[in-house]
Amino acid sequence: MNGWHGLVPMTSLLCSTVFLAMDRRQLLGLGLSKLWLTAFGAAGLALAQPLGSGSAQASGRRPDRKPAGGTSSRSRLVMLDPGHGGNDPGAIGTRGTFEKEVTLDIARDVARILAERHGVAARLTRRDDRFLALDDRVALTREAGADLFVSIHADSAPNADARGLSAYILSEKASDSFASRLAQQENQADRFGKPGAVGGGRIVKDILMDLTARHTRHASLAARQILVEGAGKELRLLENPMRAANFAVLKAPDVPSVLVETGFLSNPRDEEILGDATARRVVSRVLAREIAGVLSSPAFA
Repeated sequence: MNGWHGLVPMTSLLCSTVFLAMDRRQLLGLGLSKLWLTAFGAAGLALAQPLGSGSAQASGRRPDRKPAGGTSSRSRLVMLDPGHGGNDPGAIGTRGTFEKEVTLDIARDVARILAERHGVAARLTRRDDRFLALDDRVALTREAGADLFVSIHADSAPNADARGLSAYILSEKASDSFASRLAQQENQADRFGKPGAVGGGRIVKDILMDLTARHTRHASLAARQILVEGAGKELRLLENPMRAANFAVLKAPDVPSVLVETGFLSNPRDEEILGDATARRVVSRVLAREIAGVLSSPAFA
């Protein structure tokens, strides 16, 4: 039996014997190392190392802390991903509002509010106006050992009447045509990058998804629901605001991931709101509050 044919039974063995005693990142590291070592030998193990199979220090992940009560716990980290950037402007509103500028401003403010008001650590995939490939955003998130990934957008909707906040999780099959078109639109962002730089590591990601998909999806579903229901108390929501589609930026197998559309620059009213600094502060405050709520929910215990 060659290495590839052995992947499925090995994955099942790892999940059944090791899963209960290890958290999802430990399982992922062990599973990946053994899968690649068996399939490809030492060279395969070398390929696995950059994806998080090393020690906490080597991978940049933070070790768990144990409080006096004896219950395992650690500080939470959210990775905020301002959509687009650099030579990829994202959507451009009829008034000339650039999505890449809106998303960066909101992400910076959300990070500040999370730290100051909620005691939650936050990092940004980009802190300035630069292009970042979709795979690189995922890789940065995994290398940081983030507990939650939130990609922030303000796209053009398939129709100009669509407006309001909505949230999306990963699904091979889109929940509807609206979500499918958004995903196709977002996944084209890599066309602004260097030729040949798109799609690296897709096979590895598919293998890893088999190991941790159940936990990641459960937490992603919870995050989407909490974000939308909480935001809806103060912000306008898109009709059917909880959707799913095959967004490339949501494919971290071991990090719950949500893409949030703060509104649509294709709608004049949404553009008016998102183009106003004071109105964006309200959006940032609400998002920060709900992200903190996500990380304190049972799904992230």
